[in-house]
Amino acid sequence: MAPAVTTAATRGLLFRLAWRNLWRNPRRTLIACASIFFAVFLSVLISSTQVGQNQLLIDTMVGFSTGHVQVHGAGYWEKRSLDQSMPADSTLLSGIAALPGVDHVVPRLETVALIAHGNVTKVVPVFGVEPLREDGMTGFGKRLERGTALAAWTDGALVGAGLARMLGANVGDTLVLYGQGYQGVTAAGLIRVAGILAYPIPDMNNNAFFLTLTEAQRTFAAEGRVTSIAVMLADQETSDAAAAAIRAAVGSGREVMTWRALMPELVQAINANNGGTVIMLLILYIVIGFGIFSTVVMMTTERRKEFRMVIALGMRRGRLALVTVIEAVLIALTGAMAGIIGSIPVILWLHAHPVVLGGEYEKVMLAYGMEPILPFSADPLVFWSQALIVGTLGILSALYPVVIVSRMTTSTK
Repeated sequence: MAPAVTTAATRGLLFRLAWRNLWRNPRRTLIACASIFFAVFLSVLISSTQVGQNQLLIDTMVGFSTGHVQVHGAGYWEKRSLDQSMPADSTLLSGIAALPGVDHVVPRLETVALIAHGNVTKVVPVFGVEPLREDGMTGFGKRLERGTALAAWTDGALVGAGLARMLGANVGDTLVLYGQGYQGVTAAGLIRVAGILAYPIPDMNNNAFFLTLTEAQRTFAAEGRVTSIAVMLADQETSDAAAAAIRAAVGSGREVMTWRALMPELVQAINANNGGTVIMLLILYIVIGFGIFSTVVMMTTERRKEFRMVIALGMRRGRLALVTVIEAVLIALTGAMAGIIGSIPVILWLHAHPVVLGGEYEKVMLAYGMEPILPFSADPLVFWSQALIVGTLGILSALYPVVIVSRMTTSTK
């Protein structure tokens, strides 16, 4: 037991020695910590924005359209035709919903039809949905501006506010629907406007036309069939594993694709966003690294005579090098932790109150079908990754005094 007690005591002594050495020149230590604090603060903000933007992209594009995983009939994704629809019943849906990690299972019947009111006619995408399932995935119930409450919606159409304005229609008016149903059957009907939906995105506002799934199947002669089943997961990172499990559950004759395969352009947009952010973070890390390194160099240069003296007095070079390493790491971690602690309340506030963009930025975001906001992520990984990176920079900077001490002689010549 004695050697262990001695080792622990020695480690404690070396740590206290390193800590006291830092405060022999408090101004230099505080300046170094302050520079690391601001750099880490900025890097946390940038990382949080990057993760938040990626999440907004995925939530907007995936949440409103495909889901994290989509099940559809063989060949449907290429042809987008009702003829490639597939039968779906409650057994199939409940079987997918029972798989681990699945949050929502949303069946849809999607097609295109001509909608007319008075002298105005427009071709729009038509979505047949189950109201409560769809609301659980996209939250479109909160977009209901006026008309029938979502829970009581059993017939008629929910129409986007922009489309309703173009058609000159209001709640209670009757629209004419004309299109092609399953296997070439003519689909035609008079559809009452049950409600008006108000989306912040113009493209959705001008094209939203929802029927209940039952009414859509009846109108397009596709009873019991759906064009897709969108699956939302608790964790999007598990989409590949979930797709494999769903593929095994639904059997042959159906295709199962992840959102990455369904929307490669979204993956490219995320990669482009990550690339720009990485460049900015690299610049910040270079600033942080040189800040720590310059401090370590100054501390080492000022104390060369001291190092020679303590070596001459019998202190082992290894222990002296360990003291310098502890000093560098302490500076890095003190500044990094201060930056992380200082950024937490700011990030949490920005996460709850995302920045609303205006002017040209608003137009660009709306053009891409996204809400004009700058979101921030409060993912703990955003904070801890910065501490890990700065701690690594501190350790790398500590190699300099280690090399100096290892080569140092007790002679002053």
